[in-house]
Amino acid sequence: MNTRIDDLPVRDELRGKSPYGAPQLDVPVRLNTNENPYPLPEPLVERIAERVREAARHLNRYPDRDAVELRTRLAEYLTRTSGYEVALANVWAANGSNEVIQQLLQTFGGPGRTAIGFEPSYSMHALIARGTGTGWISGPRNDDFTIDLAAARRAIAEQQPDVVFITTPNNPTGTAVPPETVVALYEAAQAAKPSIVIADEAYIEFSHGDSLLPLLQGRPHLVISRTMSKAFGAAGLRLGYLAAHPAVVDAVQLVRLPYHLSAVTQATALAALEHTDTLLGYVEQLKAERDRLVAELRAIGYEVTASDANFVQFGRFADAHEVWQKILDRGVLVRDNGVPGWLRVTAGTPEENDAFLDAVRELKKEQSA
Repeated sequence: MNTRIDDLPVRDELRGKSPYGAPQLDVPVRLNTNENPYPLPEPLVERIAERVREAARHLNRYPDRDAVELRTRLAEYLTRTSGYEVALANVWAANGSNEVIQQLLQTFGGPGRTAIGFEPSYSMHALIARGTGTGWISGPRNDDFTIDLAAARRAIAEQQPDVVFITTPNNPTGTAVPPETVVALYEAAQAAKPSIVIADEAYIEFSHGDSLLPLLQGRPHLVISRTMSKAFGAAGLRLGYLAAHPAVVDAVQLVRLPYHLSAVTQATALAALEHTDTLLGYVEQLKAERDRLVAELRAIGYEVTASDANFVQFGRFADAHEVWQKILDRGVLVRDNGVPGWLRVTAGTPEENDAFLDAVRELKKEQSA
């Protein structure tokens, strides 16, 4: 019997949907998933091995349920890099920022509640909302992909969402949201009804500006979401975390699975945090390469969205997928996010970026011929 998903008694809001994921193709240059292209330095690899070896001696026991040491070190990292005092009680960690978002929606969203995000933005926000039974509202953006503040305020006042997502720097556009816009949206959300505002800062270490962490002061409904996948070059680790008022941290623990962070995950993350300065050095290299991509793409003749992330959105194309395929035919994989007329390229190593730029230069010449 050939049974399909739609033949199963799945929830109505999941019918006809596709799982999240970028194409995984074996090509010489892969610049489609916003990964950090630099392998972890050998001293860090050795330190991970040491910490995991020690953790392995106690795998017959459950890990620290509250990840106290890890959360303490994350709080120290946030304090040192932002200048804003963050304590253990302000931090929670989970398996990637996606699980952080899932826990937040399980806690503050759910059936009969709604969340709003300003699209195009990180598509997992809507997918996780759907998965938790939270209604999704697509909020407005301007033509330059900045948030239309007046329209956003109206949408919040009319829809009265329970959760508001602000992604900065935004994925897939790379645009940053000014702190004053975040404050205005937070105030609008609290005026409509007490709502949780989640500022997704997955790419903040690559930004030209500062983190929104200082905005936590006096705003108990604001949450800052982070990840170790990008700046720390640890996409395979799956470690995300948040900073918020201690009451928010207490609340998400109502829905977290018991012992959700393995001892191995905690050990690996702790090792990475010991090498923060080295890893942030790679971030500076990637920021320079990101800025080079922006300048070169504009010089070639493409339209480019200003980027504060480790990727660049470029266009505009009559048929973005056709251009994506032509770039792929030249051995370079970029991302077709479904934003009409645009593609996205991750900042890679200088050699990878050169290969990409050669491909799009060749393509531009072909189109001009």
